[in-house]
Amino acid sequence: MTPAIQQSVQFACTPKVLFEMYVDSAKHASATGEPARISRRAGGKFTAFGGMLLGRNLIVVPHSLIVQSWRSAEWKRSDPDSILVLQFSKIAGGSQVDLVHVNVPDHDHAGVTRGWPKYYWEPWKEHLTKHSKKGRGRAKT
Repeated sequence: MTPAIQQSVQFACTPKVLFEMYVDSAKHASATGEPARISRRAGGKFTAFGGMLLGRNLIVVPHSLIVQSWRSAEWKRSDPDSILVLQFSKIAGGSQVDLVHVNVPDHDHAGVTRGWPKYYWEPWKEHLTKHSKKGRGRAKT
């Protein structure tokens, strides 16, 4: 069994903003630059990156916690789904996402580990920076 992937990332926004950026299909797609269809409810299905990622929501606690059965479309059929846990917390100056991703197949473990910052954390930060600048621009006019 592969080790759990654990990452914690801080953002200068509220946990609600981050939660919504993950579960709202349009916001998810805007932040990552790739198509996404995501349910907000437990039992609901999701796809991201044009179907490259897919799964089902197991637990959804609004603005706080998402637990998903998660897999890459490139994984072998014999690979079981992994389990993804995203916890959104308020911290001084913003919020933090704590990720635990377990049962990622050995053949994609390094790719998934690198993929979270590359495809989510960095694009999210860029997206938030771009939209906060737009917001400040509108507020000044």
